[in-house]
Amino acid sequence: MAAVVKYRGGVEDVHVITDRSSSDASPPDAERLRLAQADSGEQEWRAWGPYLSERAWGTVREDYSEHGTAWDYFPHDHARSRAYRWNEDGMAGVCDDRQTFAFALALWNGRDPILKERMFGLGGDGGNHGEDVKEYWWYEDSTPTHSWMRWRYHYPQAAFPYDELVAVNALRGRDDTEYELVDTGIFDDDRYWAVTVDYAKASPTDLCMVVTVANRGDRAATLHVLPSLWFRNTWAWGLPGGDRVPRLTGEGSRLVGEHRVLGQLLLEGDGDPVPLLCDNDTNAERLWGLPGRSPYPKDGINDHVVNGAATVNPAGEGTKGALHYVLDVPAGGQRQIRLRLTRTAPPPAAAPPPRADLGDGFDAVVWARRAEANRFFAGVIPEAATPDEALVARQAIAGLMWGKQFYHFDVKRWLEGDPGSSPPPAGRRHGRNSAWWHMTSFDVISMPDPWEYPWYAAWDLAFHCVSIARVDPGFAKDQLLLLLREWYLHPNGQIPAYEWAFGDVNPPVHAWAALKVFEIDGGRDYEFLARVMHKLLINFTWWVNRKDTGGNNVFEGGFLGLDNVGPFDRSAALPVAGVLEQSDGTGWMGMYALNLLDMAIVLAEHDRTWVDTATKFFEHFAYIAAAAYEQGLWDDEDAFFYDVLRLADGTKVPLKVRSVVGLLPLAATTRLTAKTLHRLPELGARLRWFLTNRPEYAEVIGTRRLGPDGRQQRLLSMVGPEQVVRLLARMLDPDEFLSDFGLRTLSRAHLDKPFSVTLGGQEFSVGYEPAESTSGLFGGNSNWRGPIWMPTNFLLISALRDYASFFGDDLQVEYPTRSGVKRTLDEVADDLSARLISLFTQDDWGRRPIYGACRIFQTHPDWRDLIAFPEYFHGDNGAGLGAWHQTGWTALVADLILTLRR
Repeated sequence: MAAVVKYRGGVEDVHVITDRSSSDASPPDAERLRLAQADSGEQEWRAWGPYLSERAWGTVREDYSEHGTAWDYFPHDHARSRAYRWNEDGMAGVCDDRQTFAFALALWNGRDPILKERMFGLGGDGGNHGEDVKEYWWYEDSTPTHSWMRWRYHYPQAAFPYDELVAVNALRGRDDTEYELVDTGIFDDDRYWAVTVDYAKASPTDLCMVVTVANRGDRAATLHVLPSLWFRNTWAWGLPGGDRVPRLTGEGSRLVGEHRVLGQLLLEGDGDPVPLLCDNDTNAERLWGLPGRSPYPKDGINDHVVNGAATVNPAGEGTKGALHYVLDVPAGGQRQIRLRLTRTAPPPAAAPPPRADLGDGFDAVVWARRAEANRFFAGVIPEAATPDEALVARQAIAGLMWGKQFYHFDVKRWLEGDPGSSPPPAGRRHGRNSAWWHMTSFDVISMPDPWEYPWYAAWDLAFHCVSIARVDPGFAKDQLLLLLREWYLHPNGQIPAYEWAFGDVNPPVHAWAALKVFEIDGGRDYEFLARVMHKLLINFTWWVNRKDTGGNNVFEGGFLGLDNVGPFDRSAALPVAGVLEQSDGTGWMGMYALNLLDMAIVLAEHDRTWVDTATKFFEHFAYIAAAAYEQGLWDDEDAFFYDVLRLADGTKVPLKVRSVVGLLPLAATTRLTAKTLHRLPELGARLRWFLTNRPEYAEVIGTRRLGPDGRQQRLLSMVGPEQVVRLLARMLDPDEFLSDFGLRTLSRAHLDKPFSVTLGGQEFSVGYEPAESTSGLFGGNSNWRGPIWMPTNFLLISALRDYASFFGDDLQVEYPTRSGVKRTLDEVADDLSARLISLFTQDDWGRRPIYGACRIFQTHPDWRDLIAFPEYFHGDNGAGLGAWHQTGWTALVADLILTLRR
């Protein structure tokens, strides 16, 4: 099959792969060789990457306010003028894995009041549905070692409507849609810049870059392009031994950096740019009317280019620099800039660096890396995938790769303040994250999104790792181990949730993800599994000790990532005295026990000391699964699991909200084969003892049948065979959970019949809301009352495949409910996967459901193949909602494509 090749801006497109038999002369497994070298430590191919966040302002770690008002304490208006304490940000950015230096792109269209150095958006009270970025950029490509990457941005030629976006969104309430950049009409006449940056590594610390600037408008226009290089400010905080200042100098078309640890760094460009230098220090005079450290502070280049101010160092020195290009581009034309960023010598590196090769050698690197990337992904994406599915999968993986960010946060120092700064308010010692003083982060971590969620989230990361393992299992394993290390895991055993509240409780999916990654990696890395297992034993104990207040094996946990799924905030104080016993919390813990059982079985086959651990989690699962029924979480009449409010007087109030909370117990399932029981006779003996002496547990551990090998196998499941069929009838009902695009998080039956309960004299209700939330719970920035979420869909599809491995073709269910059509559980799982994939792929009319009614994304040839990976999706029409650029767990669509088309 011939390759489908498009050209944009003179650079060959690489994200549509239909030719899997290229005859290119480059090494056939070059990217896999680089991965092997990186994993072994032979060459540090991951040392440089897209680890620069796209937003550091408005984050908790930069917030030194008394009451935790991060968005107000460090707003967007301060970002260009104020040195960051912990991380840097920028557009199309790269840095080293310690963020010693940072490189990013800055642009100016000649009309904006400021340089475009970072993406603009609203947060907190500024957005009518919480945080929301108001720009359009895409991660088109990236190999796992970042040997080849592509980034794309659409920049208006008219003045960016900052004030309009702020004002209009401020007038809109929760019942209104968000006012986006396309709604301003600024792209209507195609007067915008399509800016593409391609990256190709010549070595781990030698990066070739091509910046392509395409004028999509109908008249000639001028764009200022400022490739920028700077050092992260580590010298202004008064830390012992940290006061040594690195140096950048401008020499014609290049910037030369000197750093005592990094050595010598060179950024060189073609053509005749003007080097501009200032310091990465705060402009205290602009912000607070106080003297600053430097006469040429962080916003010096901005003020010089935009206003002509004398704010760049005439001596050509500083700690922040840019090569200033002024490009005149005809209508429909384009210009290109070649750049090379290289570590040219270790410290002390006193000699001038040699000239960078921006000619034939540069071309050879770019073309080779692009061909190698195509070959690598041809080996990842199955031939059976359509070209459109291949495009979606490759961009999903690219988003995960670009979502890796350098994350630095020493909580103890943050609480105490730096020696060179004013002491923070005393109240901070008892406020946000004060119980997490042990935690120190200085790592590259997979983030949900580099702008809207520029901090890791524990259960998000677990899902990321499942997809990442498809291309880079070494990195995926390291990520799962990282959050279990002693400088992350709380001494009491809790896994940190996210920086807004490390002590919040995320669902315990770490063990599930570790098993998935272990299997994807070939099921051979027993050392990884054992290391994970040791720490998860501590975490499981934390759950048992802290989230089972009644000691009855029914669990609480709070919101558990499902922000507003219930009638009230499940993480806040209850409206009446009592305890909320949760079906999802109990289901998660049943799944957790089975995950640890499966891990222990795998490890016990190589080390018999794990046998006792296997029998422990077999028993603990039995207790949890049986308790769900004994304590009234299962409603036999409704055939559904509900949260139950247990009041102080012992009264139980079931909260009969049919939501994903009641479906998640399906995920607590595994099977024990005759082969396993033969190899581990102690486990088999304990199972038989249970069935004989504890017959009340037979429903959850007693089901057996012949497996594909003709031998007996056992089903361990929180949902027995009878309950599975009845619960699936709910889940697969189009009038309840089944949408054309996957499973809703709330039954559509609640559209006409909202759930309502009166507690403590207050009425609380839940109604079906398929789109953005109208509830202010958790800031109103996400919605679990109807939309489709990828992670819960993925878990439930995985559960269906687990049941199918036990029942085979013997168990068939009506799908959809009341259709009269019977299907096996594998067929149901396949169809649900296809529905989720169809969110992103073009339908018969060439439209992608994620883009809804937005015409430019649906029909414009320059936009329609650039894929966003939204946080969640409209429960009825599939339109993308929430965090718009979040790949994160939505990148699970790549795993679905790879599985369905394998």
